[in-house]
Amino acid sequence: MRLSQVVRPGSGQFICDRGALALLDEKLSLFKAPVIVTGVKSYEAFLKYYPGNLTLPVFRYDGTASNEDMARLAAQMPAETDCILGIGGGAALDTAKGTAEVLGVEVVTVPTVLGTCAGYTPLSAVYHPDKTFKSVQYYERPVHLCLMDLDLLVEAPKQYLMGGIGDTLAKWYEARGITEHVENDLPVMAEVGLQTAKVTQEVLLKDTKVAIESQERKEVTPAFKRVAEVIVAVAGTVGGFAGEYGRMAGAHAVHNGMSLVEETRAFEHGVKVAYGVLVQLVATNKMDDVATLLPFYQENGFPHKLSDFNVTQALDSKIQQVAEFAASDQESFNLALPGVTTEQVVAAMKYLENV
Repeated sequence: MRLSQVVRPGSGQFICDRGALALLDEKLSLFKAPVIVTGVKSYEAFLKYYPGNLTLPVFRYDGTASNEDMARLAAQMPAETDCILGIGGGAALDTAKGTAEVLGVEVVTVPTVLGTCAGYTPLSAVYHPDKTFKSVQYYERPVHLCLMDLDLLVEAPKQYLMGGIGDTLAKWYEARGITEHVENDLPVMAEVGLQTAKVTQEVLLKDTKVAIESQERKEVTPAFKRVAEVIVAVAGTVGGFAGEYGRMAGAHAVHNGMSLVEETRAFEHGVKVAYGVLVQLVATNKMDDVATLLPFYQENGFPHKLSDFNVTQALDSKIQQVAEFAASDQESFNLALPGVTTEQVVAAMKYLENV
């Protein structure tokens, strides 16, 4: 059996509410020797809203989400460690999950930003130490608990919410892009995953504007909570239910190619994925979807062309560089456009430069 066919619904427990960090001590009481993996700013944000009494060893990740850093952290932790509490954004949580996998222990996640579904999923997006993309690695254990405190999350910088919205928006377009090429009936769990992906798209098209305004006012609203749950938990179930039919496709392939272009590295993962959605849609001639999404991007401040990512020098050669990577055999664009060529991706990216 291929790993992609395993159904992985998400974390063992999911809590998303205002003041949810008040439950953390109780939830960690199951473990004898938990430790924390976090970053500097993430931990400061956490402490602002954590009302409990635990004093745990704190280990700082190096920002790379690399196998090398996971191995470094695992080697430093006490032998009795039985749970890792990951606190932070996607890279910190992916590092915590990967380190827990190295040690064979449980992991609890506390997202401090709404950038990705990393707090919910049993996998990590792993990078090389130079921060170029390496691979997605899947784990045997699910996340034990994903605990989201909306009071903490609404205080986070807006760009992380933008990234989470962009990454989550891709769920529907990539899953549909994969499944429309399937000749036989989809497995029933894949159908569930596809319908879940559609929910993410519908909620985001409806609630994004109000959710962003809520974050700007630092106010927890029903729209903000819906978008938060969609970004982390609902999106996290798409690939888990759908397996190989709900994985990354053209949008993430473009993102991965963009990791080679230094100017784009300052932008959130999901903001780059959102651009990749448009590239995939143009390349697959889904122009009605492009017509729907372009006003949505413009209204909500999402870049829609490579030059929007501060790429002002050698634009054509960098489009070529991104396209070659995205269309390569080891990447996932071919799942949405079988037999995709570099020329097709280049043409799509150049089209977007001129709209």
